[in-house]
Amino acid sequence: MKRIFPAFTYGEGPRQGCWWDETCAIPARPTISEPASADVVVIGGGFTGLSAALHLARKGARVHVFEAKRIGWGASGRNGGFCCLGGAKADDRFLDRKFGKSGRLEWRAAEKAAVDLVGSILTAEKISADRHSRGETALAHRPRDMKSLEAGAASVRENYGVEPALFFRADLADQGMSGPFHGAMTIPIGFGLNPAKYLAGLAAAAERAGALIFDSSPVRSIEKAAGGYRLCVGDVRVTANQVVVATNGYSSEDIPGWLTARFLPTQSNVLVTRPLTDKELSDQGWTSDQMSYDTRNLLHYFRLMPDQRFLFGMRGGVFSGPGAEQKARRAVRRDFEQMFPAWAHAESQNSWSGLVSLARSRMPFAGAVPGSPGMWAGLCYHGNGVAMGTLTGSILASLVSGEQPACYPKAMRTPPGKFPLGAARRLLVLPLYAGLRLKDL
Repeated sequence: MKRIFPAFTYGEGPRQGCWWDETCAIPARPTISEPASADVVVIGGGFTGLSAALHLARKGARVHVFEAKRIGWGASGRNGGFCCLGGAKADDRFLDRKFGKSGRLEWRAAEKAAVDLVGSILTAEKISADRHSRGETALAHRPRDMKSLEAGAASVRENYGVEPALFFRADLADQGMSGPFHGAMTIPIGFGLNPAKYLAGLAAAAERAGALIFDSSPVRSIEKAAGGYRLCVGDVRVTANQVVVATNGYSSEDIPGWLTARFLPTQSNVLVTRPLTDKELSDQGWTSDQMSYDTRNLLHYFRLMPDQRFLFGMRGGVFSGPGAEQKARRAVRRDFEQMFPAWAHAESQNSWSGLVSLARSRMPFAGAVPGSPGMWAGLCYHGNGVAMGTLTGSILASLVSGEQPACYPKAMRTPPGKFPLGAARRLLVLPLYAGLRLKDL
């Protein structure tokens, strides 16, 4: 595989300490050992791939899912568990300019539909995933950011058809959200969940529908063949009529070759504390179970989970290796203690990192791989893949089946362009992060 970070990034090191692994034992799947054929091969066992497999199997397709490591090993199994609006980094002005007002509203409707889809899967498949939080709360880290939140309330009403709740600084204590914040806005769409439990349920649902899922089965090459594609999976040959590529930030540059430089993986770090006592929660003044984030460009995201552990995350560094990983873990702990000083003594033995994926267009993509009939891809959710990855999987399942997806905004249909610098493109994050940090002051 050709990847742009060092081998350490794609090994077990960054994942060591992941809290979700202690909460849910996802059963191991077999490794592919014999030549096989399928209607559709799905590459990647995360939210996108498993959602695609579930929806395809429900339509009667013979589906094989190949995961290089194990189900949810990548970003899907180590994220913050925010099922929320998002998936892009484009604002309303960009969307209006690029797609018109109707295109912008179409995209915003897709964000909401993505959250609803996860909720419907949880209900229909009876998946218990520790769901909580009534929407998502943005907390202003500067006075002027509260003014921006107030001004943005009208856009929330227009984009999502819901009424946001505004809270000023004096209101936050009553909401159980005390801290170094100057106000907040809650959009009543979305919820928090345990991503490992959701993944386990999603995989089981796909298998009940007829999909076959294989662990430790890396796809090493894809070749065009008569009537479809021939894949080398480990040391085994597999043929398929169609292929869905759902590897996102953990993609290989050459599987398929079209992916080269069309995504930019960046790191995100998370910690989880031990369970906090009622007194500790009261001392800090944070008792809300709202999934929340601050208004920084390089934002912090956090939530109090049902067992009273506190999850806190932030963007990581550009460099990767054992030393860089420890430095990033110290940084997330430092910011946690600065934001919630009453918990500076609370241990956080669980800390880990993973890769999110950015597109040059600032939009996710779901659609056909140009020049490769019968090959499809979904990627680049900009750190919001729980909902958008699930929706993308369902979109791809419809496209593979020759159907028009029920929700498929124009904003997701343009294949991502290439980043400059090729394999060295992760260095682009250095000036980007430097500029964003200045804007956050």
